[in-house]
Amino acid sequence: MDLTTCLYLADAEPWFSDPDRFGAMFGGFAGAGVGVLGGLIGTLAGVFAPRGKARGLVMGTMVFAASLGAMMLATGIVAVSTGQPYAIWYPFVLMGGVLTVVTTSLIPVVRRAYKGAEDRQLEAEGLRHG
Repeated sequence: MDLTTCLYLADAEPWFSDPDRFGAMFGGFAGAGVGVLGGLIGTLAGVFAPRGKARGLVMGTMVFAASLGAMMLATGIVAVSTGQPYAIWYPFVLMGGVLTVVTTSLIPVVRRAYKGAEDRQLEAEGLRHG
């Protein structure tokens, strides 16, 4: 990338006509949505993983959340690199980063809970028949 291209990108027009309003509205509503999604994932994992039930639903929701977070983070990085105002890039980077890191960190924990439930079921089955 040459200097002219860098200067052009730094002077990019904001993606939205009122960046501050966008940042407030998107940050508020999307932040609430991300919070609800996190609560849903926690509830599903807490209820179903120890019982070994609904593995596809729980893991699918977690992968969806991690993918959504990665897309939001990528959008935020593009916004920063193209010189968008703080109010535009910050909500994307914050929510995308948190959602990606938290969800991908918890996937192994939930897998372990499902593995523990499976092991308990196999042990109980062995005691019944053995």
